Amino acid sequence: MLPQLSVAQYLLLAEVPRLSLARLQEVLAHTGTEALFTASEAQLRGWQFSSAQISALLKPNQQRIDNTLSWLAESGCQVIGCFDALYPECLRNIQRPPLLLFVRGNAALLKRPQLAIVGSRHASVVALRHSQMFAQQLAEQGFTITSGLALGIDAAAHKGALLARPDATIAVVATGLDRVYPKRHQQLAHQIVEQGVIVSEFWPGTAAKANHFPRRNRIISGLSKAVLVVQAGLPSGSLLTANYAAEQGRDVFAVPGSIDDPLHAGCHYLIQQGAKLVSSAADIMEELEGFIETPIPLSPGMEQNMQEQNLPYRQLLDNVAYETTSIDDLVLSTQQPVDAVLAQLTELEILGVVAVVPGGYVKLRRN
Repeated sequence: MLPQLSVAQYLLLAEVPRLSLARLQEVLAHTGTEALFTASEAQLRGWQFSSAQISALLKPNQQRIDNTLSWLAESGCQVIGCFDALYPECLRNIQRPPLLLFVRGNAALLKRPQLAIVGSRHASVVALRHSQMFAQQLAEQGFTITSGLALGIDAAAHKGALLARPDATIAVVATGLDRVYPKRHQQLAHQIVEQGVIVSEFWPGTAAKANHFPRRNRIISGLSKAVLVVQAGLPSGSLLTANYAAEQGRDVFAVPGSIDDPLHAGCHYLIQQGAKLVSSAADIMEELEGFIETPIPLSPGMEQNMQEQNLPYRQLLDNVAYETTSIDDLVLSTQQPVDAVLAQLTELEILGVVAVVPGGYVKLRRN
């Protein structure tokens, strides 16, 4: 039977430096809950607590704890401790699980089957589309999509999941829940909180710091059945998330790209290391069969729902690649005037078949 701790007790334990869940379980099994919180310095030393840990237990930052308790009462947030029923079992079993989670939104989502989608903050137009597409289709299959609320791939994944269901996404962040980072994601964060959930192990008032993001990444992978890396360079935080996933026994998937694109080098590295190459949501569902009770059958090509033979300007479209194609190359290959090529590209862009990118255009849908 798991120990029962109050929110105030969890906050006190969170102040204790280098106190792991395994160590806490060991001590509580020996002492009992109340004995730990009423112990003397001599008793704590006898239980092999360090001087810094003893100081934190006997002289806690009570002002910080009281302020946090007041904030929790006013903000609609809650604390889920490592022994609480709502704490996800998959997260409890990783190395260095957080002793507590600050949660805003629908905490019950944390126990649903989750799939993490991560990638570059500076993603290409095509990669952003892929992230949103995978997220939407996997959410429609019953997965809750977990990511880090960052720019680029993360944001596209959250938005794709929200297109499927308003309760289909979880954001794990590297700040306190009284802040949104980056600030431009205020509206996205609000949408997620309405029926999804935002999670952090960091106290209210905590700003984003470089060393917080690896800690956030281990939670993203720890909550999830698998991790999909859509676009990532070398090195990158996305690869760190994938490494955590592999260490935690999760499946790792990667979307390939151009060998000339450094932003895909991380995905290619993961594939070389054993990650599964995926080109559709069906590839992922095939590997994760059984995690969702009643998935809808997916066709490997279901995202290609527009038949190209019905599109205009086939000659031009056939010459737009999935990598950046310059206007000069299109003029040369089609033997048409620049004005005609630009007019046709504008119409194809309105149809959502091509997209303008730095240096030219890319095709968005395949045969």
